[in-house]
Amino acid sequence: MALESACIPLPSEIIMPFAGYLVSTGRFSLFLAATAGAVGCNIGSAIAFEVGARGGRPLVERWGTRLLLNPSEIEWADRWFERYGSITVLIGRLLPIVRTFIALPAGIARMNRVRFHVYTFVGSWFWCLALAYIGMKLGERWDSDPRLKAWMHRFDLVIVAAIVVAIGAFLWHRLRHRRH
Repeated sequence: MALESACIPLPSEIIMPFAGYLVSTGRFSLFLAATAGAVGCNIGSAIAFEVGARGGRPLVERWGTRLLLNPSEIEWADRWFERYGSITVLIGRLLPIVRTFIALPAGIARMNRVRFHVYTFVGSWFWCLALAYIGMKLGERWDSDPRLKAWMHRFDLVIVAAIVVAIGAFLWHRLRHRRH
C-alpha cells in the first residue's frame, strides 16, 4: 500500500482483497487489515508529498514527462487544488487511480501536512476496509460455491487482457502526444 501511495501504480484493488481473503481464513482481523493498509498509504504518501513540497512545480515540469505527465495535467491539478482545497485529498483517496497520485499535487500545493495525513488516513482507511471486506466475502464463499472459483478463473484472463490493453493505450497516447 505504501508503494501505491508513493506514485507507483501497484493496485490496492489486488492487495486489499487478498488481505480480506486472509481475514476469511482467520489470519487477519478486518479492521486491523484496513488500518495497516491505511498506515501504508500514509507512509507512501509522505514520500510523494515531500517530493512535491520540496521539488515543487519545477521538479514536476522537468521530470514529469518521464512519468508520462504532461503540462496540461499539471495545470489541471493546480486549478483543482486552488478551487477545492484540501478536501481534494480526502475525496481523491476514495477514487481509483487518483488515489495513487494525489499526494504529489498536495505537496506542490503546500497543503497543511497534518491535515494531509489525517485526510489520507481517513480516506484510505475506508477504501482499504471496503476492498478487504469484498475479499473477505469472496474468501468465505470460495470453497462453498464451485461456480465462484470457475467464474473467477475465467475472469483472470479478462483482467489480464484489460490491463495489457489499458497500459498499451495509455503509453501509445502519451508517447504520441510527446512527439507532437
